[in-house]
Amino acid sequence: MSTPKVAVIMGSDSDFEIVKKCLIALEKFGIEYDVQVISAHRNPHKIFDYATTAEDRGIEVFIAAAGKAAHLPGVIAGITPLPVIGIPIQTSFQGGLDSLLSIVQMPSGVPVATVAVNGAENAGILAAQMLSIKYPEIREKMKAFKIQLNDEVIAKNEKVQEIL
Repeated sequence: MSTPKVAVIMGSDSDFEIVKKCLIALEKFGIEYDVQVISAHRNPHKIFDYATTAEDRGIEVFIAAAGKAAHLPGVIAGITPLPVIGIPIQTSFQGGLDSLLSIVQMPSGVPVATVAVNGAENAGILAAQMLSIKYPEIREKMKAFKIQLNDEVIAKNEKVQEIL
C-alpha cells in the first residue's frame, strides 16, 4: 500500500454514511487516503497534532466533513498550509444551512473549498483534480472521467430525442 495523499476527517462517526461517497470517488482515481474521526470541539489537541504532522506523512489535501457548528474544516485550514475541502453535513436546521455557513464563511487568509451539503462525492473529485496537477496518472483518469460524463449526457439526450 502506498502513502495516503488525502486525509479524510469527519467530526463524528455519524458522518460516515455520507463520507463513504468521497472514499469511493477517491478510489475511482486510485488515490490512497487516511480516514479519521476527530472532533474540533471534543478533542482539539488531536486535530492540531494530526494536521501539523500530516505533510510529513505525505498528505497533500485534506477533506473534512462536519455538521451543525461545523468548525472542523476551518480549524484544519487554520493549522495547515495544505488545501482543505469542506463537506457540510445535512442537519435538521434548514437542510444543513448551519453546516454550510460554518464552513464557507471563513475569514480572509483561511480559505476552505466547500462543496454542497452532503456533497462528499464532489469533495473526492475536487481532491483528485487538485492532485492531477502533480500526478499525470490521476490527470489521465480525470480526463477519462470527464469524457464518461459527456458520453452519459449524450446518451440521455438521445433517449429523450427517441421519445419525442
